[in-house]
Amino acid sequence: MGMTEVPVRVVNLADASRLAEVDLVVDSGAIYSVVPGGVLRRIGVEPHEVQTFDLAYGESVRSSVGDVRYEVADRSGAAPVIFGRRGDASLLGVVTRLRLDPLRRLLRPLRLMIA
Repeated sequence: MGMTEVPVRVVNLADASRLAEVDLVVDSGAIYSVVPGGVLRRIGVEPHEVQTFDLAYGESVRSSVGDVRYEVADRSGAAPVIFGRRGDASLLGVVTRLRLDPLRRLLRPLRLMIA
């Protein structure tokens, strides 16, 4: 199965007139989304913390994290975003509350469980 890329609008939470549209790969294994840091800075998004993330091949990396509003597939909501660096994949993570229907290659609402 190939990768599915979707157009996503990322919006500055403090100033909705500052936004950008980016193509993100839907990654059901990613918790947070990754957007190029240059794009986020251009729309005025500031990081509020640095976190350590474990990569698939066992290494760890420290990355800046901020918050944006995502607009994708007729849905909108705020969630954290990782400031991607050169060479990082641009990813749509699961905290956007969307999941990929692998047969139709469409985004669907993610049903969340409260335990």
